[in-house]
Amino acid sequence: MPSAATLGLPNVRGRIPLLAGLAIDSFGGGCAGPLLLLFFVRVADIPLGTAGLLLTVATLFSIAAPAVVGQVIDRVGPRNLVIGAQFAQGLAFAGFFFGRSTWLLFLCALVTTTGQRVFWSSVFSLLSDVSDAGDRDRWFGLGGMMQAGGFGLGALAAGALLTFDGDRPFLIAMALNAATFFVAGLLLLRIHAGHAARSAEDSGPAPLLRKDRPFLVLIGANTILALCTMLMGIGLPVYVSEALPAPKWLVGVLLAAVSVVLATGQTLVVRHTEKRRRTNVMIVAGLLWAVWGVMMAGLLHLPAGLVVPVLLLGTAVFAAADVLHAATSNALAAAIAPERGRGKYLSYWQYSFTFASVLVPAFFAQLFEVRREFPWLAISLLALVAAGTILVLDRVLPQATTRRS
Repeated sequence: MPSAATLGLPNVRGRIPLLAGLAIDSFGGGCAGPLLLLFFVRVADIPLGTAGLLLTVATLFSIAAPAVVGQVIDRVGPRNLVIGAQFAQGLAFAGFFFGRSTWLLFLCALVTTTGQRVFWSSVFSLLSDVSDAGDRDRWFGLGGMMQAGGFGLGALAAGALLTFDGDRPFLIAMALNAATFFVAGLLLLRIHAGHAARSAEDSGPAPLLRKDRPFLVLIGANTILALCTMLMGIGLPVYVSEALPAPKWLVGVLLAAVSVVLATGQTLVVRHTEKRRRTNVMIVAGLLWAVWGVMMAGLLHLPAGLVVPVLLLGTAVFAAADVLHAATSNALAAAIAPERGRGKYLSYWQYSFTFASVLVPAFFAQLFEVRREFPWLAISLLALVAAGTILVLDRVLPQATTRRS
């Protein structure tokens, strides 16, 4: 029987509540996240383009969250920030369940997007705090696997809900997500993670970070790659429902299949790429996403009988890119970050995901309304730009930080 080390797993003793909390939180997100844009359209009766802009504006208002987290994380500890983010998002999704007013829905979207930013700006510091020496990459991989597993089960639930008519499926998803946030927050209260407080000087502005131009450019390139990974969850439900001759339940199956790859493959990717440069792994991910975008756009021009098989193949390409990126990107940022100020670096690194989440609803909705293949062609071109940028950065980043060992 394979050992934990063979599978690339870290020591998890005493940290099971953290892993369970990540999985439960992601289950609710997998159920409600893919349905949120459709919730605005079907339940709140908001046009698709307007709904995309509303979510983008709400996310835009949350853009300062990683910077704020970077200022306070070393004083209050990442665990407390993650727990607060969970409870705030639980309240926001309870508001989605009860609210119908556009302004109330916007407020709930603002709270949940801010909570997401705080969560993602803190959780990798929390994983660093609980990891044993030399196990940080593996903890990043295992944490991602638990989240992907939960998301996959939630996506299956979302696909099942889409087979029913009316508002009830969307309301169930919102209520379920609210409940999972509260349960995850309670579980995380049981975690006692040591976090070394930094000096007042190191808790202020981050001059070293602002002068670190390669790292800032890397944030820009990772923004594009994050946009690739987010576009699947936002765009696939609408694409299948509105443009393709494919069954709606397939959405949940495909999202769940991607999550299975993420849930089972990240620590194995870490293990099998330990001698590879992290930058090269991310370049391959970008190239695969470029291929995926072309395949998705091409679905509109295929005979009906080929749409589902090619969609399955395209999803496999996406999953390969996603697992390479998920197992590598945050570990690369953590390796580049200096020991003094690592919390800031990891918080600001989350701006790549923040910017992507700001862009993705409007990016997809606006381009989709112009021509249905445009979002996929645009993301293919952008993925090539990101891969080329990382290739150039690979020449200037220290080799010790871009290799796992």
